[in-house]
Amino acid sequence: MRADHLIVRYGATLALDDVSLDFPPGRITMVVGGDGAGKTTLLRAIVGLVGVQGTVDRPPAHEIGYMPTGAGSWSDLTVDENVAFIGGAYGLRGVALQERAEALLGAAGLDGVGDRLAGHLSGGMHTKLGFCLAMLHRPRLLVLDEPSTGVDPVSRVELWRMISDAAVHGAAVLMSTTYIDEAERAGSVTVLQEGHVLLSGTPEEIVAACPGHIVATDHPQRPELAWHDGDGYREWFPEPGHGDPPTLEDVCIIASLQGSP
Repeated sequence: MRADHLIVRYGATLALDDVSLDFPPGRITMVVGGDGAGKTTLLRAIVGLVGVQGTVDRPPAHEIGYMPTGAGSWSDLTVDENVAFIGGAYGLRGVALQERAEALLGAAGLDGVGDRLAGHLSGGMHTKLGFCLAMLHRPRLLVLDEPSTGVDPVSRVELWRMISDAAVHGAAVLMSTTYIDEAERAGSVTVLQEGHVLLSGTPEEIVAACPGHIVATDHPQRPELAWHDGDGYREWFPEPGHGDPPTLEDVCIIASLQGSP
């Protein structure tokens, strides 16, 4: 599964500019970037919801699970009604739907809340319901748009356990995030800024490709290569020297400051 040279325009706005990435089965592929970077546009393009220039090699629609920003469920339906609606859309009914739903909802800690309106669930429970709905039909490609944003720490751990389990069982998992600590868990990372790819590779490859070192300081020597960190700054020196090696978060910031590290 792969996207090649994707270009998306909204009128005069270039939302994606020549973006390519692989998202093979059994791997978590992460798209990282701030607001306006193009993450949602890229995921929507890959699942076929946005017209693009370029090519996308993906499974047919009935083998894709998509969880958009906002958790992907209907707030005025109960949990059971959401499950029945999505299951029916994929041809799942009766005992097969019941067994699949029980397994997913039980793993998500949502058993026993079937008669509760989705809009009355907590933020973490609402997000986990959206994940379960996206996984009901055992998709080959699972696409998740910032699934952990605003989720409490416990629910975030549970959500990551389910995401990892999906990849272990062979699904290609493609997800976006603004959290660098999540990107560090992925098999592959693509960093976007204003629709452009800044960095791509495994977390280890991305970090290893960045030269130099990082120094914590109160008075940066080169402000254009420094950024706030708490009450002080972290400053990048491209040349060898004394200091700390860059982390993935450092490299992502450096790339955003420079256009590329």
